[in-house]
Amino acid sequence: MTNELNTFDLVVIGGGPAGIAAATTAAGFGKRVALVDNHADIGGAGINTGTVPSKTLRETALALSGIQSRNLYGVDLSVRREVTVADFLGHELHVQDAFHKTITERLKGLQATIYCGTCSFVDAHTIRVQLGSMDPKGQPPAPAEEIRLRGEKILIATGSAPVRPAIFPFGQGAIYDSDTILKLERIPKNLVVIGAGVIGAEYACTFRALGAAVQIVDGRDVLLPFLDAEVSQALAKALESSGIVLRWKETVLKCGPQDSSVRLELSSGAVLLADAVLVAAGRQSNTATLGLELAGVKTGARGLVPVNEKFQTNVENIYAAGDVIGFPALASTSMEQARCAMRHAFGRGGGVLSPLLPNGIYTIPEASMVGETEAALKKQGIDYIVGRAHYRDNARGRIIGDQDGFLKLLFRRDDQKLLGVHIMGELATEVVHIGLMAMLANATASIFLDACFNVPTLGGLYKTATMNALQGLALPEKPV
Repeated sequence: MTNELNTFDLVVIGGGPAGIAAATTAAGFGKRVALVDNHADIGGAGINTGTVPSKTLRETALALSGIQSRNLYGVDLSVRREVTVADFLGHELHVQDAFHKTITERLKGLQATIYCGTCSFVDAHTIRVQLGSMDPKGQPPAPAEEIRLRGEKILIATGSAPVRPAIFPFGQGAIYDSDTILKLERIPKNLVVIGAGVIGAEYACTFRALGAAVQIVDGRDVLLPFLDAEVSQALAKALESSGIVLRWKETVLKCGPQDSSVRLELSSGAVLLADAVLVAAGRQSNTATLGLELAGVKTGARGLVPVNEKFQTNVENIYAAGDVIGFPALASTSMEQARCAMRHAFGRGGGVLSPLLPNGIYTIPEASMVGETEAALKKQGIDYIVGRAHYRDNARGRIIGDQDGFLKLLFRRDDQKLLGVHIMGELATEVVHIGLMAMLANATASIFLDACFNVPTLGGLYKTATMNALQGLALPEKPV
């Protein structure tokens, strides 16, 4: 161990989306920054195990399975040989490598110092770093050089890891979580997904596109309940139409290997045999080994770190952002939280997080939203009107063959201010940004009526939905 104490304006613990955003923001302010991550390749789950790999697999599955071509051209391009997941991830490796290189070069260009090691607190300003990367099984590095870093400000951005309920015997048979599912040796002929959350639903759709028979088991009876109810119901119907079986109000009582399969006993008495099981039962914050008690930082259930609106913990100089603080735990929101925290930490603009954060779900079809849902508006007693536009009635939507997609806009009745945007369909996670920018500008319906959209584009859905909403302005909205 070296006795040297390296001092920085900011020490960031964790090199995922939140940590990278914090480091680049503070370094851009001219602050001396250190970023510590326990993997040699920074990027966190967003680049290494989650967002980028899973979305790349999804896009590759869409392209190589020909799932869209079947509906549009009547051509079946399905892969007709047994393949490994690795066969589909060649492009992902290129994407991942490019991200690693870009991020590292940007941080070094901003004079940020990057350390590879495992962190723990000594006190509220001092971090102990055991240098070296985690081994492939996620274990800390063997005893190596230890250094200490002092940070005037510290940001905790260590992310989260999948919860592994004891009922599932990981390591015995083909039972995976979201960090290991891409290590499958072969595309399973049938897959059981435990949990109908975002991760479970996205992977279910991807493996279904690759030809697997997929069942989702969940103790609830609603798919992604944070979505507007109309979108949630339409998405559930789309999943079922693709062949995915949704087993609602079911829990797993017993799970274990049986011959070359995995056997699951459900609360209804049903028994399922699967080639593989994906357990998507939520995530827990990576805080257990940080020694937060030595810094005086409090934690909650599943290791979550409570923060205020400025993303400060209960210790004034220590901030937290990203998955480690909980919902919504998206790469996009994590980055904004970190930027907000740094603006506050270094007195740059107050650090107020935008109340309008889009949510993108990469199922097949995609779903996305920003702003209020109908249920939220009713709860607040806000009178509103609804406008809808269907992909099948839009020239671009018809060209790409999306028969079920739709855009739903919610306007306040008295002044026609846009309050909510909800989409299900091709490129929903892109199209939502038109509505997001309008809402950030406090726009009313007139912005879409006055806008000229290229033809054919999905952007034109906004004009159609707005006109449909205003047609019913004098009439009360009918219950959906």
